[in-house]
Amino acid sequence: MKKCIFYIICIGFSSISLGQINEIGFFAGGSNYVGDIGRTHYLYPNQLAGGLIYKWNWNPRMALRGTLSILPIAGDDKDASTDFQKERGYQFNNTINEFAVGLEYNFYEYEISSPGKSATPYILVELASFQYKSVAAIAANGKISYTNKTSYAIPFGVGYKSKLSGAFAFAIEAKVRYTFEDDLDYTTGRFPALDFGSNGNDWYAFTGISLVYTFGRPACYTKGL
Repeated sequence: MKKCIFYIICIGFSSISLGQINEIGFFAGGSNYVGDIGRTHYLYPNQLAGGLIYKWNWNPRMALRGTLSILPIAGDDKDASTDFQKERGYQFNNTINEFAVGLEYNFYEYEISSPGKSATPYILVELASFQYKSVAAIAANGKISYTNKTSYAIPFGVGYKSKLSGAFAFAIEAKVRYTFEDDLDYTTGRFPALDFGSNGNDWYAFTGISLVYTFGRPACYTKGL
């Protein structure tokens, strides 16, 4: 009896493992920031960004995903909408290195090997850890020294994905990240010389396209590839 139960458990886990769909690939597009300097549009890509993506499709409606991203951000007061900021004339640039994991939920069942199920819009919610350059100290002569700082963000967004050809698929995606920091642009209340912004936390965003290769399907799922 124990052998029978063990055999059933093994078959069950094997079926789950084989029944999942793995997707791996890359994405490219544009990133932008929303904070105390420059424009305040939540989606206004102005820096080239990209990274790697992996998805593990739990079922045709849900996928767990992880991304490694390099997201440069920049801001310039000359692009701001207020005369005060334009006259102030501040500008900055920084780079965000991000690792994010989360859930992707499809509006429709998604299986690129099944006719009528090879495209769907989706929404996603993630948790991200990111590293960026932050002000560490200001010397008496005004020279600024920097340090790498790690923090967290909550990304959420929307997208549309579809089969491209064979085992390849693509997606168009836009997502914004709410951070728990207010110094992505180096403005901070810790130093009076840099305390010229608001107290609201900064945001950053990505808009772009991804290309992935699908693998790990059992034989019954490969029809049509």
